[in-house]
Amino acid sequence: MLHRHLFTSESVTEGHPDKVADQISDAVLDAMLAQDPASRVACETMVTTGLATIFGEITTHSYVHLPTLVRDTIRKIGYVGGQMGFDAESCAVMSTIDQQSAHIAMGVDTGGAGDQGMMFGYACDETAELMPLPILLAHKLAFALSERRKDKSLKWLRPDGKSQVSVVYENGRPVSVDTVVISTQHSDDVSNKTIREAVRRDIIDAVIPAEFQTKSMKVHINPTGRFVIGGPHGDAGLTGRKIIVDTYGGMGRHGGGAFSGKDPSKVDRSACYAARWVAKNIVAAKLATKCEVQVAYAIGVAKPVSVMVDTFGTATAPEAKIMQAVNTVFDLTPKGIIEALDLRKPIYGDTAAYGHFGRTSEKTVRLGKKVTTFTWERTDKVAALKKAVRG
Repeated sequence: MLHRHLFTSESVTEGHPDKVADQISDAVLDAMLAQDPASRVACETMVTTGLATIFGEITTHSYVHLPTLVRDTIRKIGYVGGQMGFDAESCAVMSTIDQQSAHIAMGVDTGGAGDQGMMFGYACDETAELMPLPILLAHKLAFALSERRKDKSLKWLRPDGKSQVSVVYENGRPVSVDTVVISTQHSDDVSNKTIREAVRRDIIDAVIPAEFQTKSMKVHINPTGRFVIGGPHGDAGLTGRKIIVDTYGGMGRHGGGAFSGKDPSKVDRSACYAARWVAKNIVAAKLATKCEVQVAYAIGVAKPVSVMVDTFGTATAPEAKIMQAVNTVFDLTPKGIIEALDLRKPIYGDTAAYGHFGRTSEKTVRLGKKVTTFTWERTDKVAALKKAVRG
Protein backbone atom coordinates (compact mmCIF):
# COMPACT_ATOMS: atom_id res chain seq x y z
CA MET A 1 0.00 0.00 0.00
CA LEU A 2 1.31 3.45 -0.94
CA HIS A 3 1.92 5.69 2.07
CA ARG A 4 2.06 9.37 1.14
CA HIS A 5 2.80 12.30 3.43
CA LEU A 6 4.23 15.83 3.40
CA PHE A 7 7.15 17.13 5.43
CA THR A 8 8.03 20.82 5.69
CA SER A 9 11.24 22.60 6.71
CA GLU A 10 12.27 26.25 6.71
CA SER A 11 15.45 28.27 6.53
CA VAL A 12 16.35 31.95 6.86
CA THR A 13 18.92 34.23 5.27
CA GLU A 14 21.95 35.65 7.04
CA GLY A 15 20.09 38.97 7.39
CA HIS A 16 17.29 37.49 9.50
CA PRO A 17 17.54 39.16 12.93
CA ASP A 18 18.09 35.91 14.83
CA LYS A 19 20.81 34.94 12.37
CA VAL A 20 22.44 38.36 12.70
CA ALA A 21 22.68 37.60 16.42
CA ASP A 22 24.07 34.11 15.78
CA GLN A 23 26.73 35.48 13.44
CA ILE A 24 27.83 38.14 15.92
CA SER A 25 28.10 35.55 18.70
CA ASP A 26 30.17 33.22 16.53
CA ALA A 27 32.34 36.11 15.31
CA VAL A 28 33.20 36.82 18.95
CA LEU A 29 33.93 33.12 19.54
CA ASP A 30 36.19 32.86 16.48
CA ALA A 31 38.11 36.00 17.40
CA MET A 32 38.79 34.61 20.89
CA LEU A 33 39.81 31.15 19.65
CA ALA A 34 42.13 32.62 17.01
CA GLN A 35 44.26 34.20 19.75
CA ASP A 36 43.65 31.73 22.58
CA PRO A 37 42.41 28.25 21.59
CA ALA A 38 41.61 27.48 25.24
CA SER A 39 39.12 30.37 25.47
CA ARG A 40 35.88 29.64 27.29
CA VAL A 41 33.12 31.52 25.54
CA ALA A 42 29.37 31.74 26.05
CA CYS A 43 28.43 34.85 24.09
CA GLU A 44 24.82 35.87 23.52
CA THR A 45 23.66 38.69 21.26
CA MET A 46 20.51 40.80 21.02
CA VAL A 47 19.84 43.09 18.07
CA THR A 48 17.02 45.56 17.56
CA THR A 49 16.47 48.94 15.92
CA GLY A 50 19.72 50.89 16.23
CA LEU A 51 21.23 48.61 18.88
CA ALA A 52 23.37 45.49 19.23
CA THR A 53 24.07 44.10 22.69
CA ILE A 54 26.48 41.27 23.50
CA PHE A 55 26.42 39.60 26.88
CA GLY A 56 27.51 36.38 28.54
CA GLU A 57 30.62 34.84 30.05
CA ILE A 58 34.10 34.75 28.54
CA THR A 59 37.39 33.61 30.06
CA THR A 60 40.33 34.16 27.70
CA HIS A 61 43.81 35.58 27.22
CA SER A 62 42.66 37.17 23.95
CA TYR A 63 42.06 40.85 23.42
CA VAL A 64 39.36 41.78 20.91
CA HIS A 65 37.82 45.22 20.39
CA LEU A 66 34.25 43.97 20.52
CA PRO A 67 32.39 47.03 19.15
CA THR A 68 34.54 46.98 16.01
CA LEU A 69 33.99 43.23 15.62
CA VAL A 70 30.22 43.61 15.99
CA ARG A 71 30.09 46.40 13.41
CA ASP A 72 32.29 44.45 10.97
CA THR A 73 29.94 41.47 11.22
CA ILE A 74 26.84 43.60 10.64
CA ARG A 75 28.56 45.28 7.69
CA LYS A 76 29.51 41.93 6.13
CA ILE A 77 25.88 40.77 6.36
CA GLY A 78 24.78 43.85 4.44
CA TYR A 79 23.17 46.27 6.87
CA VAL A 80 24.84 49.45 5.65
CA GLY A 81 23.69 52.78 4.32
CA GLY A 82 21.06 53.72 6.88
CA GLN A 83 17.97 52.94 4.79
CA MET A 84 17.01 49.75 6.64
CA GLY A 85 16.65 50.98 10.23
CA PHE A 86 19.72 49.03 11.31
CA ASP A 87 23.15 50.13 10.17
CA ALA A 88 26.68 48.96 10.96
CA GLU A 89 28.02 52.50 11.12
CA SER A 90 25.40 54.13 13.31
CA CYS A 91 24.00 51.42 15.60
CA ALA A 92 24.93 51.52 19.26
CA VAL A 93 26.95 48.56 20.56
CA MET A 94 26.71 47.55 24.21
CA SER A 95 28.81 44.86 25.89
CA THR A 96 28.17 43.27 29.28
CA ILE A 97 30.63 40.38 29.39
CA ASP A 98 31.59 38.56 32.61
CA GLN A 99 33.98 35.66 33.19
CA GLN A 100 32.98 31.99 33.30
CA SER A 101 31.74 30.71 36.65
CA ALA A 102 34.59 29.17 38.63
CA HIS A 103 32.25 26.36 39.68
CA ILE A 104 31.59 25.39 36.05
CA ALA A 105 35.29 25.71 35.25
CA MET A 106 36.19 23.18 37.98
CA GLY A 107 34.44 20.40 36.08
CA VAL A 108 35.43 21.45 32.58
CA ASP A 109 39.12 21.96 33.41
CA THR A 110 39.44 18.24 34.18
CA GLY A 111 37.87 17.23 30.85
CA GLY A 112 34.28 16.94 31.98
CA ALA A 113 31.22 18.08 30.09
CA GLY A 114 30.32 21.77 30.44
CA ASP A 115 26.69 20.96 31.19
CA GLN A 116 24.20 18.15 31.46
CA GLY A 117 21.83 17.45 28.61
CA MET A 118 21.04 15.27 25.63
CA MET A 119 22.18 15.92 22.08
CA PHE A 120 21.07 14.39 18.79
CA GLY A 121 22.62 13.77 15.40
CA TYR A 122 20.84 12.60 12.26
CA ALA A 123 21.63 11.39 8.75
CA CYS A 124 19.70 9.79 5.90
CA ASP A 125 20.39 8.82 2.30
CA GLU A 126 17.84 11.17 0.69
CA THR A 127 20.58 13.44 -0.67
CA ALA A 128 24.27 13.27 -1.51
CA GLU A 129 24.92 15.31 1.64
CA LEU A 130 23.11 12.61 3.67
CA MET A 131 20.64 15.26 4.83
CA PRO A 132 16.84 15.43 4.67
CA LEU A 133 15.72 16.97 1.38
CA PRO A 134 13.32 19.63 2.82
CA ILE A 135 15.91 21.44 4.93
CA LEU A 136 18.58 21.11 2.24
CA LEU A 137 16.35 22.78 -0.36
CA ALA A 138 15.25 25.45 2.13
CA HIS A 139 18.89 26.34 2.84
CA LYS A 140 19.73 26.48 -0.86
CA LEU A 141 16.81 28.83 -1.51
CA ALA A 142 17.83 31.14 1.34
CA PHE A 143 21.45 31.10 0.20
CA ALA A 144 20.39 31.90 -3.37
CA LEU A 145 18.54 34.99 -2.12
CA SER A 146 21.75 36.16 -0.48
CA GLU A 147 23.86 35.41 -3.55
CA ARG A 148 21.54 37.32 -5.91
CA ARG A 149 21.60 40.27 -3.50
CA LYS A 150 25.37 40.31 -3.23
CA ASP A 151 26.06 39.90 -6.94
CA LYS A 152 23.51 42.69 -7.56
CA SER A 153 21.63 40.70 -10.19
CA LEU A 154 18.49 41.50 -8.15
CA LYS A 155 19.45 44.95 -6.86
CA TRP A 156 16.23 45.45 -4.90
CA LEU A 157 16.84 42.51 -2.56
CA ARG A 158 17.60 43.31 1.09
CA PRO A 159 19.30 41.09 3.69
CA ASP A 160 16.28 39.64 5.55
CA GLY A 161 14.44 36.66 4.12
CA LYS A 162 12.92 33.24 4.76
CA SER A 163 12.27 30.09 2.76
CA GLN A 164 10.04 27.08 3.35
CA VAL A 165 9.73 23.83 1.41
CA SER A 166 7.08 21.10 1.69
CA VAL A 167 8.21 17.79 0.18
CA VAL A 168 5.98 14.88 -0.84
CA TYR A 169 7.14 11.51 0.47
CA GLU A 170 5.91 8.18 -0.84
CA ASN A 171 6.82 5.11 1.19
CA GLY A 172 9.46 7.13 2.98
CA ARG A 173 11.21 8.52 -0.11
CA PRO A 174 10.99 12.12 -1.42
CA VAL A 175 9.29 12.27 -4.82
CA SER A 176 8.33 15.91 -5.43
CA VAL A 177 7.99 19.38 -3.96
CA ASP A 178 4.43 20.30 -3.03
CA THR A 179 4.85 23.92 -1.85
CA VAL A 180 7.55 26.58 -1.80
CA VAL A 181 7.27 29.75 0.29
CA ILE A 182 9.71 32.65 -0.12
CA SER A 183 9.51 35.88 1.85
CA THR A 184 12.25 38.36 1.02
CA GLN A 185 12.91 41.87 2.18
CA HIS A 186 13.13 44.36 -0.67
CA SER A 187 13.52 48.05 -1.45
CA ASP A 188 10.39 50.19 -1.58
CA ASP A 189 10.73 51.04 -5.27
CA VAL A 190 10.09 47.58 -6.74
CA SER A 191 6.69 46.18 -7.70
CA ASN A 192 5.23 42.96 -6.33
CA LYS A 193 5.00 41.65 -9.90
CA THR A 194 8.73 42.17 -10.48
CA ILE A 195 9.59 40.49 -7.17
CA ARG A 196 7.44 37.43 -7.85
CA GLU A 197 8.63 36.94 -11.42
CA ALA A 198 12.31 37.33 -10.52
CA VAL A 199 12.18 35.15 -7.40
CA ARG A 200 10.39 32.39 -9.30
CA ARG A 201 12.86 32.53 -12.20
CA ASP A 202 16.18 33.26 -10.48
CA ILE A 203 15.67 31.61 -7.10
CA ILE A 204 13.05 28.86 -7.10
CA ASP A 205 13.48 27.46 -10.61
CA ALA A 206 17.25 27.76 -10.29
CA VAL A 207 17.34 25.80 -7.01
CA ILE A 208 14.53 23.23 -7.03
CA PRO A 209 15.59 20.34 -9.33
CA ALA A 210 13.32 19.88 -12.34
CA GLU A 211 12.55 16.29 -11.36
CA PHE A 212 11.01 17.53 -8.10
CA GLN A 213 8.88 20.24 -9.73
CA THR A 214 5.37 19.39 -10.89
CA LYS A 215 2.62 21.38 -12.59
CA SER A 216 0.70 21.32 -9.32
CA MET A 217 3.60 22.72 -7.22
CA LYS A 218 2.31 25.67 -5.22
CA VAL A 219 4.46 28.79 -4.88
CA HIS A 220 3.95 31.68 -2.45
CA ILE A 221 6.28 34.66 -2.88
CA ASN A 222 5.93 37.48 -0.33
CA PRO A 223 2.34 36.40 0.38
CA THR A 224 1.71 39.38 2.70
CA GLY A 225 2.31 41.75 -0.22
CA ARG A 226 5.18 43.98 0.96
CA PHE A 227 8.33 43.30 2.99
CA VAL A 228 10.25 46.58 3.15
CA ILE A 229 10.61 46.79 6.94
CA GLY A 230 12.77 43.86 8.03
CA GLY A 231 15.90 42.73 9.80
CA PRO A 232 16.49 43.92 13.37
CA HIS A 233 14.38 47.01 12.60
CA GLY A 234 11.34 44.82 11.96
CA ASP A 235 11.92 42.19 14.67
CA ALA A 236 14.38 41.90 17.54
CA GLY A 237 16.90 39.10 17.11
CA LEU A 238 18.46 36.79 19.69
CA THR A 239 21.20 34.18 19.58
CA GLY A 240 19.95 30.60 19.58
CA ARG A 241 16.39 31.07 18.34
CA LYS A 242 16.81 29.13 15.10
CA ILE A 243 17.85 25.73 16.44
CA ILE A 244 15.69 23.74 14.00
CA VAL A 245 16.97 25.76 11.03
CA ASP A 246 20.48 25.08 12.33
CA THR A 247 20.00 21.30 12.42
CA TYR A 248 17.66 19.08 10.39
CA GLY A 249 14.57 21.16 9.79
CA GLY A 250 12.50 19.22 12.31
CA MET A 251 13.38 15.79 10.97
CA GLY A 252 14.90 13.90 13.83
CA ARG A 253 14.82 15.08 17.42
CA HIS A 254 16.53 18.01 19.12
CA GLY A 255 17.87 18.24 22.65
CA GLY A 256 17.06 21.95 22.94
CA GLY A 257 20.53 23.47 23.16
CA ALA A 258 21.65 26.19 20.76
CA PHE A 259 25.08 26.37 19.11
CA SER A 260 26.28 29.87 18.29
CA GLY A 261 28.59 31.72 20.67
CA LYS A 262 29.59 28.54 22.54
CA ASP A 263 33.14 27.20 22.64
CA PRO A 264 33.57 23.42 22.14
CA SER A 265 33.72 22.63 25.86
CA LYS A 266 29.96 23.18 25.72
CA VAL A 267 28.54 19.80 24.72
CA ASP A 268 25.38 21.56 23.52
CA ARG A 269 27.48 22.28 20.47
CA SER A 270 30.37 19.83 20.25
CA ALA A 271 28.33 16.72 21.09
CA CYS A 272 25.70 17.60 18.47
CA TYR A 273 28.50 17.85 15.93
CA ALA A 274 29.86 14.50 17.10
CA ALA A 275 26.43 12.86 16.96
CA ARG A 276 26.03 14.04 13.35
CA TRP A 277 29.52 12.67 12.60
CA VAL A 278 28.55 9.27 14.01
CA ALA A 279 25.16 9.16 12.26
CA LYS A 280 26.60 10.27 8.91
CA ASN A 281 29.33 7.65 8.99
CA ILE A 282 26.80 4.92 9.81
CA VAL A 283 24.70 5.88 6.77
CA ALA A 284 27.77 6.38 4.56
CA ALA A 285 28.91 2.88 5.56
CA LYS A 286 25.51 1.61 4.35
CA LEU A 287 24.81 0.15 7.77
CA ALA A 288 21.45 1.99 7.60
CA THR A 289 19.59 4.35 5.27
CA LYS A 290 18.44 6.52 8.17
CA CYS A 291 20.09 6.99 11.55
CA GLU A 292 19.65 9.08 14.67
CA VAL A 293 22.22 9.18 17.46
CA GLN A 294 21.56 10.47 20.98
CA VAL A 295 24.36 11.30 23.40
CA ALA A 296 23.77 12.50 26.97
CA TYR A 297 26.11 13.96 29.60
CA ALA A 298 26.35 14.96 33.25
CA ILE A 299 28.09 18.24 34.05
CA GLY A 300 31.72 17.72 35.03
CA VAL A 301 31.70 14.06 33.91
CA ALA A 302 33.68 13.13 30.80
CA LYS A 303 32.08 9.87 29.72
CA PRO A 304 28.57 10.11 28.26
CA VAL A 305 25.89 8.80 30.59
CA SER A 306 24.20 7.23 27.55
CA VAL A 307 24.64 6.70 23.82
CA MET A 308 21.76 5.53 21.63
CA VAL A 309 21.60 4.59 17.95
CA ASP A 310 18.21 4.32 16.20
CA THR A 311 18.10 3.20 12.56
CA PHE A 312 14.29 3.22 12.29
CA GLY A 313 14.24 -0.35 11.03
CA THR A 314 16.62 0.41 8.12
CA ALA A 315 19.74 -1.28 9.52
CA THR A 316 21.64 -3.76 7.35
CA ALA A 317 23.31 -5.24 10.44
CA PRO A 318 22.00 -5.92 13.95
CA GLU A 319 21.60 -2.61 15.82
CA ALA A 320 23.39 -4.09 18.81
CA LYS A 321 26.46 -4.64 16.63
CA ILE A 322 26.24 -1.12 15.22
CA MET A 323 26.00 0.26 18.75
CA GLN A 324 29.01 -1.78 19.82
CA ALA A 325 30.94 -0.54 16.78
CA VAL A 326 30.12 3.08 17.65
CA ASN A 327 31.47 2.60 21.17
CA THR A 328 34.64 1.04 19.72
CA VAL A 329 35.32 3.55 16.94
CA PHE A 330 34.30 6.90 18.47
CA ASP A 331 35.57 8.63 21.62
CA LEU A 332 32.56 10.69 22.70
CA THR A 333 34.13 12.34 25.73
CA PRO A 334 34.31 16.14 25.34
CA LYS A 335 38.11 15.94 25.06
CA GLY A 336 37.88 13.14 22.50
CA ILE A 337 35.37 15.06 20.39
CA ILE A 338 37.36 18.31 20.49
CA GLU A 339 40.56 16.57 19.44
CA ALA A 340 39.03 14.35 16.75
CA LEU A 341 37.11 17.20 15.12
CA ASP A 342 39.78 19.87 15.76
CA LEU A 343 37.25 22.22 17.33
CA ARG A 344 39.54 24.74 19.05
CA LYS A 345 39.95 26.70 15.83
CA PRO A 346 38.12 29.77 14.43
CA ILE A 347 35.72 27.72 12.30
CA TYR A 348 32.36 28.77 13.66
CA GLY A 349 31.50 31.86 11.65
CA ASP A 350 30.87 29.62 8.64
CA THR A 351 28.27 27.64 10.58
CA ALA A 352 26.17 30.58 11.77
CA ALA A 353 23.96 30.80 8.67
CA TYR A 354 22.54 28.21 6.24
CA GLY A 355 22.87 25.25 8.58
CA HIS A 356 25.54 23.53 10.63
CA PHE A 357 25.09 20.23 8.79
CA GLY A 358 25.16 19.05 5.20
CA ARG A 359 28.01 21.45 4.43
CA THR A 360 31.34 20.77 2.72
CA SER A 361 34.45 20.22 4.83
CA GLU A 362 37.44 22.05 3.38
CA LYS A 363 40.88 23.28 4.34
CA THR A 364 41.11 27.05 4.37
CA VAL A 365 42.40 30.04 6.36
CA ARG A 366 40.30 31.89 8.92
CA LEU A 367 41.62 34.87 10.90
CA GLY A 368 45.16 33.98 9.88
CA LYS A 369 44.87 30.36 11.05
CA LYS A 370 44.92 27.24 8.89
CA VAL A 371 41.70 25.39 9.64
CA THR A 372 39.45 22.64 8.35
CA THR A 373 35.78 23.60 8.34
CA PHE A 374 32.84 21.30 9.06
CA THR A 375 35.05 18.41 10.19
CA TRP A 376 31.98 16.57 11.49
CA GLU A 377 30.82 16.17 7.88
CA ARG A 378 33.74 13.89 7.02
CA THR A 379 33.00 10.22 6.38
CA ASP A 380 36.39 9.13 7.67
CA LYS A 381 35.16 6.34 9.95
CA VAL A 382 33.32 4.24 7.35
CA ALA A 383 36.01 1.57 7.05
CA ALA A 384 36.49 1.35 10.82
CA LEU A 385 32.74 0.98 11.41
CA LYS A 386 32.40 -1.74 8.78
CA LYS A 387 35.35 -3.63 10.26
CA ALA A 388 33.99 -3.32 13.80
CA VAL A 389 30.54 -4.57 12.74
CA ARG A 390 32.03 -7.54 10.88
CA GLY A 391 34.27 -8.32 13.85
